[in-house]
Amino acid sequence: MQIRKKITITYIALSCFSTSLLCIVIFSLFKQNNEYYFIKRLQDRAKVASSAYSHKNNEKKDYYKKLKQGGLEELFEEKDFILKVNDQNTFEQNKELQLPPTFYSNVLKKGSGWIEEDYRYHYGQIFNETGEKYIVIVTAKDLRGSTSMIYILQILIFGGIGFIIVAYFFGQFLARRIIDPIALITKEVHRISASNLHNRLADTDGKDEISDLTKTFNDMLDRLETSFEIQANFTNNASHELKTPITTIIAETEIMLLKDREKSEYIHSLENINNQASKLGNLTESLLKLTQTGYDGRKQVLDFARMDEMLLEAKATIDTLFPDNRVNIKFKSIPEDESLLTIPCNRPLLELALNNIISNAVKYSNNDEVFVTLSVDQSKIKVDITDIGIGIPPEDIPFLYEPFFRGKIASKYNGYGLGLPLAMKIIRMHNGELQIQSETGKGTVVNITFEKKQ
Repeated sequence: MQIRKKITITYIALSCFSTSLLCIVIFSLFKQNNEYYFIKRLQDRAKVASSAYSHKNNEKKDYYKKLKQGGLEELFEEKDFILKVNDQNTFEQNKELQLPPTFYSNVLKKGSGWIEEDYRYHYGQIFNETGEKYIVIVTAKDLRGSTSMIYILQILIFGGIGFIIVAYFFGQFLARRIIDPIALITKEVHRISASNLHNRLADTDGKDEISDLTKTFNDMLDRLETSFEIQANFTNNASHELKTPITTIIAETEIMLLKDREKSEYIHSLENINNQASKLGNLTESLLKLTQTGYDGRKQVLDFARMDEMLLEAKATIDTLFPDNRVNIKFKSIPEDESLLTIPCNRPLLELALNNIISNAVKYSNNDEVFVTLSVDQSKIKVDITDIGIGIPPEDIPFLYEPFFRGKIASKYNGYGLGLPLAMKIIRMHNGELQIQSETGKGTVVNITFEKKQ
């Protein structure tokens, strides 16, 4: 069932329920009001009947009889009865009255009471005369009240049916108002594919859920477009970088196979092939590591490791790669609580990220001094890596995290442009933040911050 129909049916059902409840309340209150005022009229007649019966003065009796006949509105099939009470529980009977015993006992106990049977009301009241007790009973049919009840019932029924019909059209209108913006968004989204990801949904003013949905779709399209562009650039650059050493190896082997050669030539050729194969292996390993972090830079962490130990292991690796390095590690305000130094992580990947960043600092500072500072407090772990190398031009900074990107100055050094993008994804995978500040010819400062979760 379409949501449009669901909204319409739900609106009609709620309208029917609320209308029915309102009609029942109105009908009940109207009925109670009719009964209340009709019983009051019977009370007045009971007082007049008791006065006309009890007075010994004939003039007063005639007065009350005339008052009853001409002064009070006549009720339909009105009758009154006077029953003498013999003692506490017995009284004279009247065969014309066929009332239940509970009615009489209630009147004797409370002094008055009423009952309704077959649209006829019976009102009874006790009165005393010269030391004797009597029950006056007045009965009549509320013909006007019955007519009014039928009339109000017809109004409620036909009014309720009319309101339900109106509710149907209001439900349709409400469903269109709610669904049409969503249907428009769906229609626009269907038009967007991988070939036209630059298209966007029309922005809607306001702070309602539809506006939020439109903004969410546009944000998602922004991310998708960026992801497609990054993926396309990554594929093009990776294929180019991989093709170069492969082409060199193939060309070298083809040349060497054209004819017999001297031993020295074979050695030289094999050395060249080995260099290209090593380059290809390093590039492949870097690509695999980059893939291992996941496209969005998030991967399940498995270990708990101390940051100071990982920095020392990174320093040991740097010593192997760059024996003449001048990396200085300084532990600043290290707490005695070991847990403050420990973070949940994928230890091999996080060590790789630290190693890549420190290696870049060593490489691009031409083995000049590099300072690595670790500081820890209750809320975060911070690693600062500072070098006094070639620096990064301002125009290159926005592209530092794109795979295979290499600036004009950095292109003079060996590398593939994968170390920093890989480090950034690994740090982001560990809920860390990587910031780079640099000035050409003066050096670079890399700040890595890991927030400690409570």
